Amino acid sequence: MNLPTLADFEDAAAVLAPHINHTPLETSEYLSEVLGVPVHLKLENLQRTGSFKIRGAAYRLSRLTAEERARGVVAASAGNHAQGVARAAQRLGIPATIFMPLGVPVPKLLATRGYGAEVVLEGDTVETPLRLAAEFAERTGAVLIPPYDHRDIVVGQGTLGLELWDDVPDVDTVLVGIGGGGLIAGVATALKARAAAAGRTIRVIGVQAANSAAYPASLAAGAPLQVATTPTIADGIAVARPGDIPFEIIERVVDDVVTVTDDDIARAILVLLERAKLVVEPAGAVGVAAILTGRVQASGPTVSILSGGNIDPLLLQRVVAHGLTASARYMTLQIPLPDRPGQLARVSELLASVGANVIEVLHTRHGHGLQISEVILQLSVETRGEDHRVQVLRALQDAGYEPAVVPD
Repeated sequence: MNLPTLADFEDAAAVLAPHINHTPLETSEYLSEVLGVPVHLKLENLQRTGSFKIRGAAYRLSRLTAEERARGVVAASAGNHAQGVARAAQRLGIPATIFMPLGVPVPKLLATRGYGAEVVLEGDTVETPLRLAAEFAERTGAVLIPPYDHRDIVVGQGTLGLELWDDVPDVDTVLVGIGGGGLIAGVATALKARAAAAGRTIRVIGVQAANSAAYPASLAAGAPLQVATTPTIADGIAVARPGDIPFEIIERVVDDVVTVTDDDIARAILVLLERAKLVVEPAGAVGVAAILTGRVQASGPTVSILSGGNIDPLLLQRVVAHGLTASARYMTLQIPLPDRPGQLARVSELLASVGANVIEVLHTRHGHGLQISEVILQLSVETRGEDHRVQVLRALQDAGYEPAVVPD
């Protein structure tokens, strides 16, 4: 397959101009200190529909013939692709049907319907909507719009690379999250074509969630592989097999692929909230997670693409709590106590003496293995990092208590 050319991306950017925003770029002093070079954040979480997906969807739909537009389009997605297709179809006056799983987050469901698409809810996972969308296309003649495995999708996503070059002409390294691979395939190709025209090189590094990392094994094997996955908070990039078209491009133009854990991602979301005042979904925070964990090194200006911000508020609440725990700033303790007056006050005084802030208290006489004369005190405590966490536990142990940390 021939790689898309710089002219392909420039033509796509002109087509997409009425449909997308040129998203902002911000410099992070904190991440710059961590990495040792200037670090910039490309804010695709502020893109229309809340993610980069509108780029590929709008470009693919814009290239349909009048006859294809009249037949309508169909897609299957649990979130960002659904919104991108629905919004692009609405703007272009194309009927759209979107199949989504029953458990789709309510904000994504309402947004997709709000863009005028007909939404069909079926199945517990995205596999059922994918099958039903293909059957719908076969039965009705509607054009199936894939999330990443199409050249037009790759070219549309790659317009982000042109923007990035205009924003940071001296960029040295770019970090991009990978699911199926459409975004990084387009961004890497566009950036490297622009860099070659300027007579220099640029590095593009992909980042995957460790629980759903199909690319490292596939690249090692030289072909797309189906890999076993486990649940991850980064559901937007939870793909078990690379797309055929993106894989062929990525194998040729991407310099490296690294992985990060869910704990790493949760910490990155927390850093972006606290340091940059940005709401970013887990899939969009993996590049920042790679910086924070030392998975990447850079010798010049670095950009991490925050690819989306569509996170369910209830999930955000859980992720923040998980991030605080992973950062040793929050822990839940269970402490067996003798069932007599004054014990709760004594524990509270000990915690206050070491500067630990109690968030929540549960005092119960019911628990497996408790003696009749014992109670369990469960405390959720705010701490200031690992050293303070150790100090809190030691203070309780020195006073004769046996605190047990409850896993998150």
